Amino acid sequence: MGRPTMTRRRRMLLRVGLPAGGATVLALTVSLVLALTSSAAPVKLLAKPAPFPHPHAQPVVRHVATRLYSPFTGEPVRALKPVLAVKIDNIVDARPQTGLQSADLIYVLPVEGGLTRFMAVYSSRVPPAVGPVRSAREDDLDILRQFGRPGFAWSGATPHLVPFIERAPVADLYALQVGGYYRVSTRVAPHNLYANPRVLLKEARHASKARDIGFRFGPEPVGGRAIRSYTVTYPAASYTFRWSAKAKRWLVWMDGAPGMATEGGQLGGATVIIQYARIATSRFEEYGGRPPLAESVGSGRAVILRNGRAYTVHWSRPNLDSGTTFTLPGGKRMLFAPGQTWVVLAPENHASFVNAAAV
Repeated sequence: MGRPTMTRRRRMLLRVGLPAGGATVLALTVSLVLALTSSAAPVKLLAKPAPFPHPHAQPVVRHVATRLYSPFTGEPVRALKPVLAVKIDNIVDARPQTGLQSADLIYVLPVEGGLTRFMAVYSSRVPPAVGPVRSAREDDLDILRQFGRPGFAWSGATPHLVPFIERAPVADLYALQVGGYYRVSTRVAPHNLYANPRVLLKEARHASKARDIGFRFGPEPVGGRAIRSYTVTYPAASYTFRWSAKAKRWLVWMDGAPGMATEGGQLGGATVIIQYARIATSRFEEYGGRPPLAESVGSGRAVILRNGRAYTVHWSRPNLDSGTTFTLPGGKRMLFAPGQTWVVLAPENHASFVNAAAV
């Protein structure tokens, strides 16, 4: 067969320097030129083509501000700060207490004779004064472990317990060894020992900062039952929490009287946890007997008070280094109301109630 001959269009394309496959390009070019030079309406360019990026241009990074929340209260904070736990007296002669309104957490713990004491935990806010400061017990150390290495302020303890506190993972703030403590003349001893928390925090070198202890905060869960008040009893003490829609808190009555604060107002929390636990007896004697020991490791039933409703939940704390989780019957985490939280370790049964009266 002979060589195929070029068509007239192919020869023209080659003369103008276009490849043989550029017929379509030429046709489009000719059509565009005709359109622009014809007497028809002019073509409007809808948009300018995007310029090529500069080879050295830096990408624009947009920083999205995120809010930081306290793991203890669920409220916004600028930074997570060191943790300070203070053991607070709670017999009649010690009331009204000072500094409790500023606490992130307030633990209610049974002590000898069927009475109770507080452990106030501070991090988000630090008051100018706190007290009356009282002595430590064995179950304090169990609760403190979940915070890492918090500062722990205490006025004394049975001699056998003191070495355990000194070896515990805490920033030891024993009243006879650090500054920040003072006595007031308006109270009788031993209910007259107070402390300046800001000085204590300076003494608490390398104290750990606030961290997750199992609490979750958020909208009110579905369910629960509407209640106006809830009462917890010990052999020689009682607490009644009454919902105040105006204050948006559960205001507390202790032994039938309103629990007041020297800094003003009635005590109470946005969330109250009634954690029913086994009350055993400590291995360390106090006043010739073995005082109560609230076991905060394990699991059991709890009642959560928030927004005028009571929720029955399950609590679980697998070991000393972990926090406590609270779950609804369906398995979802119970959400707390932002604000101060009270944790009341209450006797789970009659045997625990009897042990709570130990001396």
